[in-house]
Amino acid sequence: MGTTRHFGPELRRLRQEAGLSLTEFSAALTYDKGHLSKVERGERSASVELAQRCDAFLGANGELQRLVARPRTESGDTGAPAPPDLRPVGRRDVLSAGAGVLVDLGLTRGVRPASAIGALLPSLRVQFDQLRGLGQSAAPTVLLPLLETQTRMVAGLAADTPSGQRAAVLLLASRFAEYTGWIAQEAGMSSAALAWTGEATELARAGGDTHLGSYAFVRRALVTLYDGDAAGTVALARRAQSHALPPRIRGLAAQREAQGHALAGNERDCLRSLDRARDLLDSHDTSGADHPVIGTTHVSDPAAMTTGWCLYDLGRPRAAAELLDRECRRLPPHALRTRARYGFRSSLAHAASGEVEHACAIAGELLDVLPAVPSATVNTDVRRLARELSRFPTSRAVHRLQPALARALAPTHG
Repeated sequence: MGTTRHFGPELRRLRQEAGLSLTEFSAALTYDKGHLSKVERGERSASVELAQRCDAFLGANGELQRLVARPRTESGDTGAPAPPDLRPVGRRDVLSAGAGVLVDLGLTRGVRPASAIGALLPSLRVQFDQLRGLGQSAAPTVLLPLLETQTRMVAGLAADTPSGQRAAVLLLASRFAEYTGWIAQEAGMSSAALAWTGEATELARAGGDTHLGSYAFVRRALVTLYDGDAAGTVALARRAQSHALPPRIRGLAAQREAQGHALAGNERDCLRSLDRARDLLDSHDTSGADHPVIGTTHVSDPAAMTTGWCLYDLGRPRAAAELLDRECRRLPPHALRTRARYGFRSSLAHAASGEVEHACAIAGELLDVLPAVPSATVNTDVRRLARELSRFPTSRAVHRLQPALARALAPTHG
């Protein structure tokens, strides 16, 4: 992109307007003075992370970020279709599938009294909650086939459920499908994730719930977020913020919009979206709900955690590290996947702040956990951390961590 050639001169202009010497500027950013000098002269390309920090420090409101080419895809998805055994099918096929599986439940076609369905639904809901819990400590490639089977089984059950209870079964099937989409994304299969999200929308619509269809925009926005598409993330998230929707969906959508604004370096709109998200999520009581809660169930204050996440992308790593550390301490010990997700972002923020030993200590603990909960999305921040730590080649802590980082980022086969 031609704009990348303009970054260095523009950075120098803004730095000089701020009255900063190159020495003062490099100390403030914890970047090598010689590296910054080469960037300003156009001899070195600026990373997205450097552009974010310069933007924040100089108050450029995203202008410098827009002069840097951002990698289009960081999630690792090849863009290929889902493998045949994981391919979502159309709603008609889903609703007619599953009879063979249901034989074991004693609920074959034509012998499904309403009392039997009513007794089975609570068990299926418990099963869904158990699978979500398992997702915190199991590899997505292990969990995904099981989720696919269970999603089809529950959807198939709806095909012969009495009309009075069919909607409840379809809605539960839609939640299974939505979670299957999330696990597909964790496995690095963005196309399959979007397809399963579409299935969830169709099942929910068949069950009389149009709200989950709107939440699908939030899920799709997560895919675009990890693809580095800030504008696409904001646009999708805004489609799920109609006043007709429940506060929780609108709050989760506002959080995703904030992440999109942060990715673009737009601090003002990011903070406004976070305020809106906090108000909406605080107004929604999920206790005593008779259906699975949409979104995370392990983060006690999602708005605070998302604020920490956004502050890093806005080039304010010290503030990000403080918030993320505080919120990570509140995560339950068993939530390994969630701990990895936000813990690596915390490590990244500390490294960006020049607190290298602290960053390596956090990452070292998480790298021991990561093999149990591999994640394509978490690996995005692991790759960023490796790049960030490469700025400190003389650090003993970095040298000790590098082998584990290399193993975590090594391609897997089979």
